[in-house]
Amino acid sequence: MTTDTRPAPVYKRILLKLSGEALMGDDAFGINHATIERMVDEILAVAKTGVELAIVIGGGNIFRGIAGGAAGMDRATADYMGMLATVMNSLALANAIDRKGVPARVMSAISIDQVAEPYVRPKALQYLEEGKVVVFAAGTGNPFFTTDTAAALRGAEIGAQIVLKATKVDGVYTADPMKDPSATRYSRISFDEAMVKNLGIMDATAFALCRDQKLPIKVFSIVKPGALERVVHGEDEGTLVYA
Repeated sequence: MTTDTRPAPVYKRILLKLSGEALMGDDAFGINHATIERMVDEILAVAKTGVELAIVIGGGNIFRGIAGGAAGMDRATADYMGMLATVMNSLALANAIDRKGVPARVMSAISIDQVAEPYVRPKALQYLEEGKVVVFAAGTGNPFFTTDTAAALRGAEIGAQIVLKATKVDGVYTADPMKDPSATRYSRISFDEAMVKNLGIMDATAFALCRDQKLPIKVFSIVKPGALERVVHGEDEGTLVYA
């Protein structure tokens, strides 16, 4: 008989920010089935520990495929199209989570009642307390704001203890590790130091909101197997940005 010696999760409630591109796998755009299945397995490993989990996902994997047709379009219209792309990703992600035995709910910042319920904060909190995974779709519901900002906003609203920003690299580095082999990963860095060094962890609005709300950010690699679970258990994974 083996005993799990891993420490208990260090967070009770988290907000996970996923980029739409993370769903593409090696495809040019769209949703790669094997990729979303692997990602859902990582998410469920965390949800089954009792951690309350909310997710904000981008729409770049879908919008990329129609970006050429959006050339010359006004910014607000293009942003609304991007919001609809996040709804599609959210539905796909929630369905994949549901199929693996954990209930998931999609809550949209724009009215699209036939496919997703509207975002209502008390209802979102109720779902989280019931052990459901909540996927927040359509960003903030407003053009000119990114899904990074939506993640910071929803994280603050639901009382998340941390925003986990999933990327393709395993943290924040002193320089671009693809260009500078001597670049080293920060294990921890303060908001102020990250701003001074202009590290570009999130867009300025999202970063300022997290800093003002003293909501830490953890940057880690979603393509690294087991990384999300290690982050939640407080292991040395990724980069912690703290107030």
